[in-house]
Amino acid sequence: MKNIYSCHDPLLANHLKNLLEQEGIRCRIVHEHLAGGAGELPPIECWPELWCDESDEATARALIERALGSDGETHTRWTCPGCQEEIEGQFDLCWNCSTGRPDERT
Repeated sequence: MKNIYSCHDPLLANHLKNLLEQEGIRCRIVHEHLAGGAGELPPIECWPELWCDESDEATARALIERALGSDGETHTRWTCPGCQEEIEGQFDLCWNCSTGRPDERT
């Protein structure tokens, strides 16, 4: 078994475990219940760790990277056609007037 991912958030660790298991990768979480030891132990040593078989390591790391990383989509700023407010690219609705992002394919 090999440690392939560690983070401070046990929910994220379990989510990634579920994603890997859906792809047929057997894995387990260790140190899941050590959060109470932080202070007596170094905090990073108390983080949950996701482990899998070495034969699945490359595939598991790629799946985790894809799950946590960008989907390759660029988020460009856009101007609301309703109120002319400039909106950050990750949003599909104007914060000011709730007008939706214009269809960029036209």
